[in-house]
Amino acid sequence: MTAETQMESYLTELRLHLGSLTIAEREEIVREIVAHVRDSAEESGASVETVLVRLGPAKDLAAQYRDGLLIRRASRSNSPLVLLRGALRLATKGVFGILVFFVGLFGYAMGGGLVLTALVKPILPANTGVWFDGSGHFKSSGVLFPPPGSSAHEVLGMWFIPIALTVGSLLLLFTNWAIRTALRLSQRWQSRL
Repeated sequence: MTAETQMESYLTELRLHLGSLTIAEREEIVREIVAHVRDSAEESGASVETVLVRLGPAKDLAAQYRDGLLIRRASRSNSPLVLLRGALRLATKGVFGILVFFVGLFGYAMGGGLVLTALVKPILPANTGVWFDGSGHFKSSGVLFPPPGSSAHEVLGMWFIPIALTVGSLLLLFTNWAIRTALRLSQRWQSRL
């Protein structure tokens, strides 16, 4: 098998495994790999086959490129779904990623829950709020069916709406910022390795 045949076979398999990317992205990656293989073969005097073996299987190389592109896209996005998808992909790479993913889930759940309860308060005012019992101890918050017993009283009243909207929105914004920052940090760490 000639060097050109080996190279074409490898690139065909690489293109196949990069299938989820756009044609332009796939061809850019292929051009990058071709340049790398040729430069490495010229500099080290190694054969094309040796350089391809060092790159590893085309399937694994394609997975690395797909992961990198997904994380790069997510680090620039404001969409919680795209950010969580990027964080989930990062979670497959280590403990830092797992931590980022679960912090994201927690932040989105808490922020979204607060915003949702603020929207429910005008509809169910007797069941939504923050309750303390007669001795001043925290009893519950959120939407409850039925509302807490007679010894509990709701402390915020309709002030619950702006407070929950503000805190929930800030928590959602902070979660977006935290995930984007973590994804960017992971890209920097990856590029240094």
